[in-house]
Amino acid sequence: MEKIPRYGARIFNEAKDSLTEAAETLRLLGYAVVDSGLSPEELAKLAERFEAVRAADAVGPLADLRRRVSESDLLRCPLAQDPAFLALAGNPRILALCEGLIGPGFILNQQNGIVNPAGAEHYSQSPFHRDLPYQHFVSTRPLALNALFCLDPFTEENGATWVIPASHKEEAFPSEPVLRAQRRQIAAPAGSFLVLDCMVWHGGGQNRTARDRRAVNHVYTIAMMRQQIDLPAFLGEGFTQDPTLRQLLGFGHPQPRSAQEYLSMQAAKRGV
Repeated sequence: MEKIPRYGARIFNEAKDSLTEAAETLRLLGYAVVDSGLSPEELAKLAERFEAVRAADAVGPLADLRRRVSESDLLRCPLAQDPAFLALAGNPRILALCEGLIGPGFILNQQNGIVNPAGAEHYSQSPFHRDLPYQHFVSTRPLALNALFCLDPFTEENGATWVIPASHKEEAFPSEPVLRAQRRQIAAPAGSFLVLDCMVWHGGGQNRTARDRRAVNHVYTIAMMRQQIDLPAFLGEGFTQDPTLRQLLGFGHPQPRSAQEYLSMQAAKRGV
């Protein structure tokens, strides 16, 4: 392919592969679409398991509480119910992207199944928001990434996510005219991840079709950020002994509850 003409440039980025291209796009615009590498058969099985978790949550002990807090379109931490979602959270392409952009030692802050209901004017993710809500700052590199897995295709008709490009570089929420002029609705195929810098303003679109649009959201953060749900406490010490998964789930970063616990943990790290 012939290069687009340019002059006066002395420093260049190089897109060695699709992941480095996605990383560059994320740094520039705050979002990118990344193929998960899952086969159509794997995607179909994952959709079946999503529906199984959804059905169980609809009649489980928390069903009434979920309705009372308007979370009927959210499935909190499906990896606790089905190992297929633990594998999804550990997708090697997404972990490699996190490693390059956030740096080593990042953790999974949260995983949630999201349903954009058929024919609904609004749902819980409709309003524009950041995935580090109520925060107004910029940083030289991402502190957190959102990897939204598309179980179904994201289209304009079924409420694909709206994004304000490059808004992770501005502290304030855009003015109404700029918001209306600059927002973009991002289409993405089933089986891909829509990856966002968590400081990019975004929101779900209106699903004007007769079918729910389903996704699984993941937020990966630097380890010093508190998890949405304390996963080590929720999952239990015996959940996994795999060292990579334990690091990802936050088992390597226990929160000391006293000065004695803190000092004991430091002594154990240093072998003294």
